[in-house]
Amino acid sequence: MSSNKVVCKSDAHAARSAFLADEKAFTTARDAMAARRRELPWVLVEKDYVFAGPTGRTTFAELFSGRNQLIVQHFMFAPGWEEGCVGCSLIADHVGAALPHIQARDASFVAISRAPIAEIERFKQRMGWPFQWVSSSGSDFNYDFDVSFRLEDIGGGRALYNYRPLDFEIEDLSGFSVFIRNDAGQIFHTYSTFARGDEMLCTAYMFIDLLPRGRNEEALDPPMSWWRHHDKYGEDANGDCCCEGN
Repeated sequence: MSSNKVVCKSDAHAARSAFLADEKAFTTARDAMAARRRELPWVLVEKDYVFAGPTGRTTFAELFSGRNQLIVQHFMFAPGWEEGCVGCSLIADHVGAALPHIQARDASFVAISRAPIAEIERFKQRMGWPFQWVSSSGSDFNYDFDVSFRLEDIGGGRALYNYRPLDFEIEDLSGFSVFIRNDAGQIFHTYSTFARGDEMLCTAYMFIDLLPRGRNEEALDPPMSWWRHHDKYGEDANGDCCCEGN
């Protein structure tokens, strides 16, 4: 049974009004954090990355699709995997409806994975996603942006994830990176976020957080084991995601 008090409407209104002050403070703090994010230093992207798309090779600059800003989802999908990461898929499910609004603010969105483009296209079609998705196979892109890892780098303490040394063996992890292109065509890396840092992009969780039971994950091991690809809810599928603990 719930431990919540059951009170009259006026008492509930008073409690809710008091809580509103905390919500307003949170909103103000979030706005301040976003402003600080925009003030972070940039890094010039000096490599000429080339990716494989459904119609052939594409350069990094072409991923901007004529816009000046770019959001990249580092989607966990390594060569030989039967399907993409379930956690990355959960977030990707929210992108389609947001695309016109993102593009209206002079920004493009693309997912990038190491899997071959044929495997990406097959899974993308199954999921029904409309966004651009390319393969970085044969490129250093994933390794340079700390979402793919060579075993020798992990063993030597050179592999970093979420701005600290990666201390377990894994090929790929998830994240988001943001880029901007200036009038001279130079591309700058402005921001990356990893692990729970991308939770703010998962609208489903924002809705679930409104519920009386919230996420209700305390008894689950790991907490995200309830996740499924959206066409697999109702199946006894493994929803585990190897992002746990990062």
